[in-house]
Amino acid sequence: MKKLSLLLLVMMVSVFVAACGNSTKEGDTSNSKAAETEKAPAEPVEVVFWHAMSDTHEKWLEDATAKFNAEHDNITVKLVNQGSYGDLSQKLLAAAKAKASPTIAQAYAEWMTDYNQNNLLVDLAPMIKGENGFPADQSYEDISEVFRNDNTFGDKILGLPFNKSSRVLFYNKKYFEDNGLTPPTTWEELAADAKALTKEIDGKKVVGMGFENGMGSEFSMWVEQAGGEFVDEQQGKVLFNTDAGLDALTFINNMIKDGSARMAGEDGYMSGPFTRGDVAMYIGSSAGIAYVAKDAGDMQWSTTPLPKGAKQAAPFQGTNITMFANSTEAQQAAAFEYMKYLITPENTVDWAKTTGYLPVRTSAQQGSDWTSFIAENEPYQAGNTQYAYGFIDVRLPGSFAMKNAMQAELDKMLYENATPAEALEAMTIKAQEALDQAK
Repeated sequence: MKKLSLLLLVMMVSVFVAACGNSTKEGDTSNSKAAETEKAPAEPVEVVFWHAMSDTHEKWLEDATAKFNAEHDNITVKLVNQGSYGDLSQKLLAAAKAKASPTIAQAYAEWMTDYNQNNLLVDLAPMIKGENGFPADQSYEDISEVFRNDNTFGDKILGLPFNKSSRVLFYNKKYFEDNGLTPPTTWEELAADAKALTKEIDGKKVVGMGFENGMGSEFSMWVEQAGGEFVDEQQGKVLFNTDAGLDALTFINNMIKDGSARMAGEDGYMSGPFTRGDVAMYIGSSAGIAYVAKDAGDMQWSTTPLPKGAKQAAPFQGTNITMFANSTEAQQAAAFEYMKYLITPENTVDWAKTTGYLPVRTSAQQGSDWTSFIAENEPYQAGNTQYAYGFIDVRLPGSFAMKNAMQAELDKMLYENATPAEALEAMTIKAQEALDQAK
């Protein structure tokens, strides 16, 4: 269990997907077609699901679970809220050591890598391919490829996607329109717009672009957009110390140094300065749309797909639901029914509407229910366009520690006088050390 101890590092992670939905309407979360394919267990079975949802998210999960339980004879799913993601990670670690893991739990892919190396998880591939797999009209292949990749470990499938989001560019529509600008589609346009909007507007001092404090956690996005590679997951080797990595840091540094961009600073998150009108645009999680909507008042704003550098690339984030091997076969079969239920086309759309996350199925993303919704709710459109060039972040043990170590070196460029080249070299060394220590 040596490698499992590394999960304590999860307490340092910044949660990218913290968002609350602003919709109070709950849709139909039934799944009669899935229920028809299920063979009801002969004896009562309890499935224990550990999660980290709260507020609107938890309310939706409670309602969906109650409906599932009512529709499935002899299956009872018991929800157990374990607090924050850091709390959940620690409790899963302790439960694994005590051989008392829940049936299923939310988990980031990095955690799943550790669990898999310690033989703690159930391979879902036989269930997916079995007679009680997904219905024909809700096939496993209908799940977006980027999310299937996130749950695929070699020839194993160790989870199903749940709460997923992407990074998008939030922008102040009035600032752009009043200055004859359109949302940027390239890095060059982003830099030019940031300069043009760094000025006094309506009596307020505005900075064109905002960056989140935890930029080290999204550096992979900039490297990918610059045409580079971040980390070789198979070899556990850092790859970003290249011209692409230097281009990414130089681009960011130039905007900070010329004053056309700023960090979130004491605000903690850039949504605060943005909704106050202090910055004209920033890159943030699509799951933060509801937060911005809540605080923006009558401000005119929206989102747009991420501007591209050498290529288009958008990170997709969030947790999956994974199954633990200490459960019985009956519990595993029942849990699989529930996991499928949560991501039916109807449920994944209703979840997205309610919480601000994204549908995980292609049919749902393209279906009239979701497309009609985003047609009427413009900020949700950007995330829906990025599946084709979405990517998942590194899933190696030590990934969070790696990003924290990188952030410390990146801060020397952002707040001190380190050059992009110096920062890149230092970030590379620290990142590799963190990954090597976790092996």
